Formats: sequence, structure tokens, C-alpha cells
Amino acid sequence: MKILIINSGSSSIKYQLIDMPANKVICSGMIDRIGLEISNLTYVTDKIKIEESLFIPDHKIGLEKIAELLMDKKAGVITSTDEIDAVGHRVVHGGSSFSNTVIITEEVKEKIRQLFDLAPLHNPANLEGIIVAEEIFNTAQQVAVFDTAFHQTIPVIAHKYALPNYLLTENKIRLYGFHGTSHKYVSENAIHYLTQNSVNKDSKIITIHLGNGCSMTAIKNGESIDHTLGFGPMNGLIMGTRSGDVDQSVIFYLVHSLGYSLEAVNTMLQKQSGMLGLTGYSDLRDIEDKAEHGDVNCQLALAMNAYRIKKFIGSYTAVLNGLDAIIFTAGIGENSSYIRKLICTDMEYFGIELDENKNELRSKEIREINTTNSRTKILVIPTNEEIEIANQVFELLVT
Repeated sequence: MKILIINSGSSSIKYQLIDMPANKVICSGMIDRIGLEISNLTYVTDKIKIEESLFIPDHKIGLEKIAELLMDKKAGVITSTDEIDAVGHRVVHGGSSFSNTVIITEEVKEKIRQLFDLAPLHNPANLEGIIVAEEIFNTAQQVAVFDTAFHQTIPVIAHKYALPNYLLTENKIRLYGFHGTSHKYVSENAIHYLTQNSVNKDSKIITIHLGNGCSMTAIKNGESIDHTLGFGPMNGLIMGTRSGDVDQSVIFYLVHSLGYSLEAVNTMLQKQSGMLGLTGYSDLRDIEDKAEHGDVNCQLALAMNAYRIKKFIGSYTAVLNGLDAIIFTAGIGENSSYIRKLICTDMEYFGIELDENKNELRSKEIREINTTNSRTKILVIPTNEEIEIANQVFELLVT
């Protein structure tokens, strides 16, 4: 079964065509920096690698470009869209409607649309991917895998807000959690790595997903028990354009005292804050480069970013009542040795001791970057949301 996985992020599209159940990747690639002046495109098979820099204004144009490459006479891997049996879509917010992988119907698309306000940087892009895929791959089964599903195990003590009870029971306002596909994938790999030679199969880990969007999960014995993102994917850590945690009083002050409209505040918190608001740049590669050349705003923003992550490591270690490992993953977590160093510095109390030489090494495999004396493992695990999505799509369609 050939399954095309489309993973539309807030400023990127990752894709893989996978032969299941062998988990064989036929081709893969990515478009990042969507909407910026220059976007980067990669397309890789076992015979060819294409890299281009071009302007891709939105996700629709990006998906159309990917489809062209898949069926290109020289570089393509299919001759007809009929060869693709299913398209698996990552959808960020499933609200209270979806706790499992589902076949996409008009009703499903409408519910995804109704959740736009809760994930304005993601659900619209996710739905756009679905609509374009339905047009291009019109004989394939379209399937949605929701980021919120993995966090359904978070107990009520952690997912309920201290608001009037009816807002949970009637309006389903609660912590949902996000990046669940990534957290699930890397946590399962981490637990296997940690326990394969151990009689004790219990585990207490913190997964740290750092990309344009960022989140952390406390995971006990394989189950999510707390998470930094909540009702929508805007709170918690400092992100590319999202603010992360702010005092709610700031919102009321902006509206009532400074004259901002609610729409303007929402736009500010979602699209104009985070690293962009602090530095003028949303891409961490640009920010690190500026920081290395003496830009004090970029240096401060990176320090603030790491400080926020340290705070959550501390709180989640308390919630877990111990810590076996922290796991770095996603674009920044896997590739930025600078950020990992900032986070792991002065964390000896938690048994976290970074080996700076190991931290500089790159690999596509699971690797330890802690010292031999570190009580807590520091792991870098490349995420593969596409493989996780393919597994869930295949399981749904064959059972």
C-alpha cells in the first residue's frame, strides 16, 4: 500500500511517500520558510536529490509543487495519481471531536474548519492540504491523524483549567496538547532505547519538541501526563511567532488601556510575537547567526527561550517525581547545538550534564549527548511524524 503523508506546519510542508507495511520510504522532502522571501524545497529518492530556492507564498502553491515533482517524467516516482492508495494528513487540533485517526468526510472537514480559531496557524494549512490532495489524488483514501490524540491520557488534574465547571462540561474548554504525533514517536523510541537492557520498564522522560512551534511533554511509562500547550497551540514555550505564556492581564491592558482590538491582540500573540517580536526574525538559523555576530536582541531572545524551557524541565521533573531522560527533537531540537547547550547549562541539580563535544556531532540516529557521569540521559532523537502517521493510517485501513 502506497501512502502519501502530508505534514503541513505553520511555515513548512514535510512529505513522504511510504510503502506500507514495510515502512519503506519511496521519496521524501520538505518545503520550509513558506511565505518568506525565499523558500527552500527538497525532494529526495534513492536515485536523485533536488534542492531549490524559490518563492512559495502559501501552502497551496507548495503542495502543487510537490505533486508536480512526484509525477515528474525524470524525477518522479509515480506515473499516475491512481498509484497512491491513501493520503495521511497531520491535523493539529481535533478539539473534543477527535481522539483517534479518522477517514476524512465532509463532516470531518467542517469540524476541522470550526477549530480554525484555536489553531489559526495550522488547521487552515492542514485543511488546505486535504482539499488540494482530494483534487490531485482523487482516487486515494484521505485520512486525518490528530496531534491532540496522544495527550488524551493527561489526567483531569492537569487538563482542567480553574474556570467555572460548565466551561469544561458544556464547552469542552480544557488543555488538549499538540505535536502529539512527534511526542509519541520519539517517546516510544526513547523508552525502547532506555529499557532494552533493563529489567525495570518504568520510565520518566521529558520530550522537548523545538521547531517554529515548540512544546514539551511529561511522559510517565509511555503516557502523556502533562504538556506545555493547552486549549490552542499558543501558550507555554517561546516560539517562532507565538508568544508562549503571558500574563492574561496584558491582554486586557492592550484592549482597554491601549485601544487594541481583540483581533489585533490575537494577531499579535499568534503571528507577531515570540522570536519574531523579540528579534525581527522568526527563523532560528537567522537569529543564531545574528547573535554570533553580536546582535544583543538575538542573544537575549535565545537566552529567554532556553530559560523558559529550563523552567518546564524543573516543573515536569516534580510532576514525574524523577527524571530518566530529556529528549530533544524537531528542526531546532535536532540541529541547534547552541540551543541545547543553553538549556543544559547549570542543570546539574537535575542530573543533567552535557558533553559539549558530543553535542556538536550530527547524526540521523538516536544519540546521547550527556557526559558519562550524567544521572539523566540527554538524547537527541530525530522525529519522524510521517512514519508515525503512516503506521496509524495503515492500521485504520486494514483493520
